[in-house]
Amino acid sequence: MERAYHKWFSKELERDMELLVWGHSGAPVIFFPTRSARFYDYEDWKIIEALRDKIESGQLQIFCVDSVDDESFYSKDAPSARIKRHLQYEKYILNEVIPLIRNLNPDQRLIAAGCSLGGYHAVNIAFKYPFIFTKVVGMSARYDLTISLPHFNNLFDGYFNEDIYFNMPNCYIPNIHDEQLLNQLRSLSIIIVIGKEDAFLENNKQLSLSLHEKGINHDFYEWDEEAHRPRYWRRMVQLYL
Repeated sequence: MERAYHKWFSKELERDMELLVWGHSGAPVIFFPTRSARFYDYEDWKIIEALRDKIESGQLQIFCVDSVDDESFYSKDAPSARIKRHLQYEKYILNEVIPLIRNLNPDQRLIAAGCSLGGYHAVNIAFKYPFIFTKVVGMSARYDLTISLPHFNNLFDGYFNEDIYFNMPNCYIPNIHDEQLLNQLRSLSIIIVIGKEDAFLENNKQLSLSLHEKGINHDFYEWDEEAHRPRYWRRMVQLYL
């Protein structure tokens, strides 16, 4: 498989950012890492290897981006600063990563994908910008980071503002009434995958119900067990990407 490493100083984040590109052509995929993980972890976990056939045959080109989760959602800064840093990361994806993709790959499709917190990143950015993305795959994710669950805290310590609201899909999807935006979401290919024993199961069911009530078609898959480990994700990417 073709493998390329990129690093540059991000103006949006005011720090160096790194990413890996796998493949030479096909539908480009922005692959968001798990909680506080790095751009090389999907390679280390053999998840990229699981996609070898699709990458080598030119069906997919994978862009494994880095995260700033330790500077945003998992930082010790004030909650308002956490969401602000997340929005800077979003601008990095929109204004720096996507232009790189468009420069390297003429395919006009664009897929967002991720596992665990990476699934949140993928679904949130695709739902906010459905006119940019053509497909999104969220695996083992939660879509409201303001709720507390066993072993998973409210990432804003009970603080809530407009920026947080507009970045929690389970909050904003039920309240979308703009028909143009709804039609854009309806044109998006949406795949949501969660384990039956995953702590985020009900959170995923809630998102699926909200999408259904808005007439937004999507595929919702429940896997046996928790299904929140690389060995499951290796199989998921083969099926859904």
